Amino acid sequence: MDSIAVALEPYKDTVGLTAAIVTVVQFFSGVLALNEIRRQGNTKGFSVLPFLGCTVFCLLNIQFGQMLRDDGMIRVNFIGLALNLLYVCGFYLYTDGPQKTAVWGQIGLAGAFTVGVLSYVQYEDPKLVEFRFGVILTGLLWTLVGMPLLGLGDILKNKSTEGLPFPIIFLGAVVSFCWLLYGIILRSNFLVVQNLMALALSAVQLSLFIIYPSGAAKPPPSPAKKRN
Repeated sequence: MDSIAVALEPYKDTVGLTAAIVTVVQFFSGVLALNEIRRQGNTKGFSVLPFLGCTVFCLLNIQFGQMLRDDGMIRVNFIGLALNLLYVCGFYLYTDGPQKTAVWGQIGLAGAFTVGVLSYVQYEDPKLVEFRFGVILTGLLWTLVGMPLLGLGDILKNKSTEGLPFPIIFLGAVVSFCWLLYGIILRSNFLVVQNLMALALSAVQLSLFIIYPSGAAKPPPSPAKKRN
């Protein structure tokens, strides 16, 4: 990895800026989901978990950026944090009354998890905290990227990728690739491992679009009746 890092070192600022731009573009992809929610007038068929997960991930990444002393990472995740907080608020606004309690419960769990992790970071041994914090972020990132695969059974059963958000998955692959390069330049094993696995998960999801069409599979036509 060192030889690649040395070769890419002169392009550090360019790679970092590119990673930041495509990440911000990906953050705005949540507008597509919110617009669909607005059009149907409720949150049926949608979950607040992707928005909450991204909110937590961005907040924790701000802390990780401070550890790495990387201002670019901090700025990008501040933008992501602000946008995803707006998405959570928009989701709650369109949630039906009886479901609002469940959303509040999920928000509470996400908040408790975030506070717990940030508190742990403040009191852990500085020699250990970067590694262990990186493990937590890696697990969270893989969960977020792999979340669309929870419907893999239905995709295989229906032989259709209808319902998978292609633009979001494609942008996620581009983002993972850019941060992978940036992680190599920074010689950050966690950024490399995080985004290498995230890129692999995105590749699996993108391959489904090649195997199966986006529309629902149509049943074969019934054979014509024989004429008397």
